[in-house]
Amino acid sequence: MSFNFSVLRVRALSALVFAAIMIGGLFWNKWSFFTLFFIIQIGCLYEYQKLVALIRVGYASISSIHKYGLLLLGTLVMIRLGAVDISINDVSLPTIANWAMPVVLAAMLIADIAAKKFTIQNWALSLAGLVYISVSLALVFQLKKIMSNTFIGDWGFSIPLILIGTIWANDTIAYLVGSVIGKKSLSSVSPNKTWEGTIAGVFISVLFVSKIMGMYLPIQEKYILMISVTAAIAGTFGDLLESKLKRLADVKDSGRMMPGHGGFLDRFDSILLASPFVWLILQFLF
Repeated sequence: MSFNFSVLRVRALSALVFAAIMIGGLFWNKWSFFTLFFIIQIGCLYEYQKLVALIRVGYASISSIHKYGLLLLGTLVMIRLGAVDISINDVSLPTIANWAMPVVLAAMLIADIAAKKFTIQNWALSLAGLVYISVSLALVFQLKKIMSNTFIGDWGFSIPLILIGTIWANDTIAYLVGSVIGKKSLSSVSPNKTWEGTIAGVFISVLFVSKIMGMYLPIQEKYILMISVTAAIAGTFGDLLESKLKRLADVKDSGRMMPGHGGFLDRFDSILLASPFVWLILQFLF
């Protein structure tokens, strides 16, 4: 991978704007946190459907109610499994999701059957998207709850911040190092990724995050280290998984959400695989 300053400049500028939005969503309040991941979930699931339709032509024939119903169903799954701590007129969102999920699911199924477009394969692919995206993002809400309402205050943003910070640092360092000294390709699935960049990204991002965040967050540094190591390694595999989907679909980017970065899946593919593994590690530890 050769170094390209103009590409780096575009990536850096769009990343700064993106970082400001992400930080605002993480820190402002619970509504901003929910809105942030609601948008991420919708964007990722929509792009997933586009990729799958290119990989399996038959998936493009699903009914419109199935297509857009899946976006709503994914949001409801994320709310229910994430136990989102938000209420509307004293009714919690998870409670609303409980009764809304079977209604949406039934509407999708009836629409496909009525239009004679129901196939097991298409529904299996939709279910895979829910697990890959909606369940993974629901676990980010679960990670937020671990440090919420502690005796020293609400530090719920801490673990999601470690997760996202590690992935950002890993991606950035891997890109820079790989561009300058990268020689050996990491995988045929993603030829631009190099072993040199990947190793440097994981090592430096883990060291940076564990040391810097260990100074400011009320979490022992050894736990931050475990979280960041898990996020960096699992996130790298998440990137490769999404690259495989794009290769099968024969596209360069999943979308055009960010100049120089691609779409929602391009930006959040690492989080989608990292969040379940970080959640598992923390369940094992605590």
